[in-house]
Amino acid sequence: MKYKLGDECFLDVGDNNEIREFTSIHRSSKSRDRTVIGDNNLIMGSCHIAHDCKIGNNNIFANTTLLAGHVIVEDYVHTGGATVVHQFCYIGSFSFIGGGSVVSQDVPKYMMVSGDRAELRGLNFEGLRRCGFQVTEIKSLRTAYRKIFMPSNTNSMGFDERLSEVEHNEDLGSIPAVCSMLQSIRDSFTENRRGVCKFRQWSSS
Repeated sequence: MKYKLGDECFLDVGDNNEIREFTSIHRSSKSRDRTVIGDNNLIMGSCHIAHDCKIGNNNIFANTTLLAGHVIVEDYVHTGGATVVHQFCYIGSFSFIGGGSVVSQDVPKYMMVSGDRAELRGLNFEGLRRCGFQVTEIKSLRTAYRKIFMPSNTNSMGFDERLSEVEHNEDLGSIPAVCSMLQSIRDSFTENRRGVCKFRQWSSS
């Protein structure tokens, strides 16, 4: 709908990508932008990558993964089959989206989501291990995740306060992977972003 007759629009595809049968990839909707696919991605059969998407490197999209316009996928992301992602969503590096999920908000780095609408289900532990993350890094990420999304006392602090507490924690705040996750979460709440996928509050009941 944004395309104007005569505009020269673009698709950039990097190296060593495997793009399987019946996949559709659209050029940008305007001449000043471009659809981008990085390097070393496996895009299985019948996937769809819409206009103005930005795909990083080393991602695996299972069959019939459908990305709406302007979606950004970072690196080392895996999707299950029949995943659908809403326009303008961000999918953070090393995340995993369960099969059949409908993603309508951002997926922060390192996290696992599933469902319709997709909810946070924890960290992508297996993906992190396979990508060479150290045990100490994974333990720190897990501790940070629990403090932010699974507080033992849900009445003590709000979400933003819990996020700030982890940012200022002497131990966790010095771990690069934790800092990267925190920034990914923060970025999702900036202007024109969609916020993060819903998370289930931990309850002692």
